[in-house]
Parts: sequence; structure tokens; C-alpha cells
Amino acid sequence: MVDATELEPGAWLVRGSIWLALVCYPAGPLAALFEGYKAQLARGIWSLGCLAFLAHVASSFQVFYDWSHGIALGETARQAKEVTGLDTSAGIYLNYLFTLVWLVDAVWWWRNEAGYQRRPRLAVLAVHGFCLFMIFNATVVFETGAVRLLGLVVVLLGGFGVWKTTRPARVTV
Repeated sequence: MVDATELEPGAWLVRGSIWLALVCYPAGPLAALFEGYKAQLARGIWSLGCLAFLAHVASSFQVFYDWSHGIALGETARQAKEVTGLDTSAGIYLNYLFTLVWLVDAVWWWRNEAGYQRRPRLAVLAVHGFCLFMIFNATVVFETGAVRLLGLVVVLLGGFGVWKTTRPARVTV
């Protein structure tokens, strides 16, 4: 059965924006593998993904939660109990943190590219490790079908990018 909200025009924005955000996400972890205009393109794609995610959050609150944190909290707890058996709404706060982390990371990259490129490996691992954990849970654990498959591809691509760019350099003698 299709929920009536699924037919609302805003619901398409909610879904389209998250698909765009997910497709763009791997550009961030993979960017360090590129140089010149390709790295700049990756930064642009990563930033587009961040903007799409912000649109997803805003449209979700408009369409599904009536701009109410309380409603979002309750729905998060309901979904968590349904999927995991745990009656917790902690996921909403993790989603808020995810939003903040991606936004701060994208702004940092634009404001101070040289500093961003020199950030410690631990910072890269922390940002992308947390983001990939959130993407995995949101798509692979809590979703089904095509969203689950897309989420798995995003996590694998992003994880590959993090692995390639944070592993210690090999010393040859």
C-alpha cells in the first residue's frame, strides 16, 4: 500500500535529494586520488551532495514532520524499534551530527583548500568513517531494494577512497 505522503510532490524532493546526495558522496573520499581539475570537480560534486543532503533534511521536515523536532523524534524511535527492536530516538541526533559534519567539511574544503588537503589522517578517518557508518545504517540497515543497493555501492566506493588515501606510504629500499 502506498502512503498518501508518497504521492505528494514534496515526497519526490525528499527522495530525489537523498539519491543525489548519495551519488555525490563518494567524490569526497575519492578526491585525494585526483589532481588538478579532476580534484576540483570532485570537490564540486562533494559540495553538490552536501547541498542535496541539506535539501533532503529540509524537505523531510516540511513533508513528513511538519517542521516538528518532536514528530521527527517519535518517527525515528518508531523506525528504530521496528528495524532493530530498540526503542530509541538517538538516531535523530546522529543525523543532525551527520548534517553538521558534512556541512563543516565541505565549507572547510572551500575556505581553506591547502589546510584541508593537509589535514591529519585521523581527521579523514573520523569524518568519513562516521559518514560511511551513517550512510550504511540509513541505507543498508533501514532501507530495502534499490536504496539498499545504492547505499552499499556508496559505502564501498567511499571506503575504498578512505583506504587508498589514508594508508601509510610504503617505504621502498
